[in-house]
Amino acid sequence: MAAPGLRPGLGRLFEMPAALGRVRRAYGTSQAFAEVLRLPKKQLTKLVFPLQELERHLVPDSKHEFHLKIFDPSLEDIARAESIFTVTAQNRIEYLSSAERLDHAPALPRPEVCFIGRSNVGKSSLIKALFSLAPDVEVRVSKKPGHTKKMNFFKVGKYFTLVDMPGYGYRAPEDFVDMVETYLKERKNLMRTFLLVDSVVGIQKTDNIAVEMCEEFALPYVMVLTKIDKSSKGHLLKQVLQIQKFVDTKTQGCFPQLFPVRFLLDLPCSAVTYSGIHLLRCFIADITGNLKTHCFQFS
Repeated sequence: MAAPGLRPGLGRLFEMPAALGRVRRAYGTSQAFAEVLRLPKKQLTKLVFPLQELERHLVPDSKHEFHLKIFDPSLEDIARAESIFTVTAQNRIEYLSSAERLDHAPALPRPEVCFIGRSNVGKSSLIKALFSLAPDVEVRVSKKPGHTKKMNFFKVGKYFTLVDMPGYGYRAPEDFVDMVETYLKERKNLMRTFLLVDSVVGIQKTDNIAVEMCEEFALPYVMVLTKIDKSSKGHLLKQVLQIQKFVDTKTQGCFPQLFPVRFLLDLPCSAVTYSGIHLLRCFIADITGNLKTHCFQFS
């Protein structure tokens, strides 16, 4: 029987320690993810599936408001995704170029995902965390809001391209709307937009700029919740429930499941300093067509 509160696939893996060994051997699991697989199940769940960990603190009547398992990968799926984000001689992960306008952007045939959010929401820090298995990739992170002024393109092997968009709000580029709106509307190979929301303050008026653009252009997008370690558990739960309600009632193109993340870049590089990053990598690998799993569970 699976452990209470765990989805069946994860419970079976915990009941069979040998299965974790097979995950490592079969997919050449990175040293970082192998470190996660050795953790006690409660800590593993907290790092890999943080939304499921948050659900434990909800009163029963509120649990139905969370969409936990729409994207429901196994640890094997996550291990496969880790290999896509791991730099090797055959899998080059690198910064390509920057552009202020779409007609200056590199013409690339592979699938593309972009990250957008308010200034100081932690967008560049999140991208740096996603690329932690390719430490030589230069992702510029600044403590000053509004550091990113151009669209920055990163190549992830033969798999996909990731775009770091300028932040909106404080110190945003003067031509932000024209730059980003044109990209979102006309970039043909854009597979998904990742909209970052500060979980401490929730959705702000300026966030509606990005939401309205995605909705107007009928773009599929996802909300990623940053700074989940910056407030109390009670405050975080309140904010997550409010953001989930917004997604459910105010959007049409937003993926129903939220992706909370934590990344502590000031600490020595270790997978246990990240929470939600492994799941987000797996989601990106899947929606760009590089995993070909059956991870999506729609009721």
